[in-house]
Parts: sequence; structure tokens; C-alpha cells
Amino acid sequence: MSGKRKKAAALFLSLSVLAAVLTGCAGKNMKVVLTTGFDKEEVFRIETISCTKPEMMVYLTNIQNQYESVYGTEIWNINLGDMTLEQNVKDIALAQIAQIKTMNLMAEKYDVELTKEEKEQAEYIAKVYYASLNETEVDAMGVDQETIEGLYKEYALANKVYQYIIKDINPEISDDEARTIKVQQILLKTYATDGTGRKIEYTEKAKDDTYQTACEVLEMAENGEDFDELVRRYNEGEKSTCAFGKGEMDPAFEKAAFNLGTGEISGVVETEEGYHIIKCISTFDKEETDSNKIKIVEQRKKEVFGQEYDAFVETLTRKLNEELWGSIGFIHDENVVTSDFWDIFNSGFEF
Repeated sequence: MSGKRKKAAALFLSLSVLAAVLTGCAGKNMKVVLTTGFDKEEVFRIETISCTKPEMMVYLTNIQNQYESVYGTEIWNINLGDMTLEQNVKDIALAQIAQIKTMNLMAEKYDVELTKEEKEQAEYIAKVYYASLNETEVDAMGVDQETIEGLYKEYALANKVYQYIIKDINPEISDDEARTIKVQQILLKTYATDGTGRKIEYTEKAKDDTYQTACEVLEMAENGEDFDELVRRYNEGEKSTCAFGKGEMDPAFEKAAFNLGTGEISGVVETEEGYHIIKCISTFDKEETDSNKIKIVEQRKKEVFGQEYDAFVETLTRKLNEELWGSIGFIHDENVVTSDFWDIFNSGFEF
């Protein structure tokens, strides 16, 4: 993967952090009401908490410039079908800041507050970020230092609410629960694809022929032929080697793989993909198992928080200033390049 693509992957992950970690299934039950009666720069209101245009522009402009730092300005020429990429990114910014505002309402429910020291931290990093802005950026986003302080305090409080809700989750995961094995496989597919990538299932005759081929390949493997060479000649899968834990693969594939000892070869295993012949490389991958423990804990945190969040937002009403929201767009100015709003928070804030 190229450096740009790695950076892009990290970017897309960072944009999903709030939805995946802080909010679970955020907003799926929240009532949305389009209404009038807003203050001049009020974009939306959720119960007693509001979002202003300058606050929204900080989120939107930072996300825009993150994209452009990876792909360049030509990225906005991409059409997603029923919407432009710019509209999609606007929706991301709206969702992110709405989630943070909702988290701050949750803080009242749980009596979670920032300490004096945490408020001072937020004020300090707000000074750092605001000082990084040039005059054009300040004017274009319509922000002042007080706006940035408020955003950082809300962001910090949202993180603190999340930590409060997941505090009782046991971080200790056993080796057996997280056990990750590594296998090598030969896949003979039982389908073809058309020009659009749509699957076209084999006829029964073609499937029978493929199964017979799989049996012949298995016999060669059992008779001692080099498995790597058989993989090279017959494997039709994208990857021949993979490491995985329980619950991550097709049940039939997983059952066969986890029943193998190191160096053992399975029989012919059928899944929706086709016929597999599996060779166990390792029955316990220490590095992957340790990594899987982290994933299991994070998944549990998301599930627990998601349940709490969904129950909280179910009766909330979000009022959107449709006219103002429709008028908000990207800032296209070569002097507006700010993109480190969240990086400064992550590097300078400690709970």
C-alpha cells in the first residue's frame, strides 16, 4: 500500500472514530425536525444545546483539508451517485458535531464534569490551535479563541463520558478466547463474476467438476507435494495465507481450521465461496492473539456504550436550521489549510 493510500485509510478510520467509539449507533432513533426560530448563526439544536455556524465550519474545514492533503482538490470531482462527495463530507461533519453535543447532554445525566485542570488543558490547546490559524482562516471560519475553547471542552467531556460508561468492562481476555491461528489455503471458486462484479453461480455440473479437482489437489497434498506449489498452481482466492480468531470466518471454514494441528491439512471444505483445502501453519499466533484481545475489548466497549447511547437519544429531538445548513459549504481558498484540530487535541490533552 502506498504512503498516500495508507494515509487515506487512516483518515477514513479517524472520521469514523466518533460514530464507532463514542456513539455506537448514534442518532438512528433521534427525531429530526426542520424548523424556524433559530438565532442568526444557529445550525441546529438538540434539546438545550446548540451548534453555531463557526463551530460547524471548524469541523467541516478540518475534514475538508484532511481529504485534500491526501487526494488533492480534485477529489471533489468524484460523484457518489445520489450525492456529491462534498455533501457526504458535510454530512460527516454534521454527524460528528451532533454526536459530541449529544454526549455533553449525557454528561448531565451521569454527573460527569471536567475538572479544573482539564478545563485549563482545553483552554491551553485552544490557544495553541487558534494561534496556528492565519487571518484568512479566522475570517473564513468566523471563529475566535472562545469558540475553539468551547469545542475542545465539549470534545473532552464527550471522551470523559465514554470512559465513564465503559469503566466496568473487564480488559482481561484469555488466550483461548482470543486465540488466533494462521492457515494457508487453496480455494477453488464455485462462481464467476460478470463485468459489474456480480456473482454468477456455477451450474451443478461445473460445481461437481470443481469438487473433483479439489479432491485431486487434496490427494496431491496428502501425498507430499509441496503445498506452496499447489497454492501457486490452483488457488483462486485473493489471499492464500491468513490469521483469524473465532467468529471471524465462515463457520465451516473456521471449524475445520481450528480442528487442525500445526502442519495438518483439512479435507475439502465447502463454503459459499467454493471448495477450500486448508493447511494449519500455526495453532497459536501470539502476536495476532494479543492484537485480537485488543479488538475484542474495543468491540465490547462499543456495544456497551452503544446500548447506553441509543437508550438516551431515543426521545431526543434535533432541530435543524435547513436554510442555514443549505448555505454552508467548503472554503476554497489556498490560504485556508488548517487540518490539525483533532491532532492538537490528541497530542495535548490528558485525562
